[in-house]
Amino acid sequence: MKRLRIKVIGDVQGVFYRFSAKIVADDAGITGWAQNEPDGSVSMVIEGKDEVLEKFTQWAEEGSPMAAVEKVLVSEEEYTGEFKKFEVK
Repeated sequence: MKRLRIKVIGDVQGVFYRFSAKIVADDAGITGWAQNEPDGSVSMVIEGKDEVLEKFTQWAEEGSPMAAVEKVLVSEEEYTGEFKKFEVK
């Protein structure tokens, strides 16, 4: 199991990015959260198996159909297992 912190930069607020992320995460069994940031980006912390996290980060580069993703920053953190589901904040 693994934990990633993701920051998505671009036109990603008000375009159903976080809710689309929840659908993808729920389908893949990924837990964590997504939230809008004051700078216009979306931050996420996700936990799951390596292979599904890799697919999720690939999805994050495209995002929802109306999103215009410019950059995705990914860093690995210590896995904690603290989440029970994926939540939109």
